Amino acid sequence: MNIIITGASQGIGRATVKKLSSDSNHRIVAIARNGEKLDELRQECLAENPEAQIFPVPFDLSSSGYSFNLLPAVFKAFNTVDVLINNAGLLVKKEFLHLTDEDFDRAFNVNVKSVFKLTRSLLGYFNNPAHIVNISSMGGVQGSSKFPGLALYSAAKGAVAVMTEAMAEEFKPRGIRVNCLAFGAVQTEMLAEAFPGYKAPVSPEEMGEFMADFALNGHRFFNGKILPVSLATP
Repeated sequence: MNIIITGASQGIGRATVKKLSSDSNHRIVAIARNGEKLDELRQECLAENPEAQIFPVPFDLSSSGYSFNLLPAVFKAFNTVDVLINNAGLLVKKEFLHLTDEDFDRAFNVNVKSVFKLTRSLLGYFNNPAHIVNISSMGGVQGSSKFPGLALYSAAKGAVAVMTEAMAEEFKPRGIRVNCLAFGAVQTEMLAEAFPGYKAPVSPEEMGEFMADFALNGHRFFNGKILPVSLATP
């Protein structure tokens, strides 16, 4: 399969790439800002599977160069897409009173606008069937526990969830199914930043294995669904 995953340089994204790369039939475009970490990831994948097909694409999803920089790099690897995992995320942790317009733009540009822009840019290149997996958070699920300092993050992730429902309906004629995974506590760098000292019950490797399997098979059973994947929240 031809697979694109954003936010691939660390945490769950990194673990998902490693799991997917164990199958040499998958061609994986791994997108993240940090090119050095992407190169390290590729080497780790090749060490475990010398036939792994990993294509690192360093790119800042909050920038404007999708058409001129990102897409040409993606299409060097392949020109049709089976799976898109919109995993990139940005945490803004700050009391509401002290949030700035710039904080709002940063949070929504990465967590929401990048999902919109990348999906729109690739829309004409998806195979039929295809699967888009958008990554949200339990903080973005209505009625879930909310935490001080995470208003923008939760709001952005909530927007991703609702956009997933709308995308799924609109893309039905194209054979593209769209689902959203709302993660609970996973022991990632972002969780440590949001909740210092908290120990999550799930590792990135465990969640990466789940996400890889869902990306490949979830569209057989779900479309337009917001699925909580959570043993605990802090």
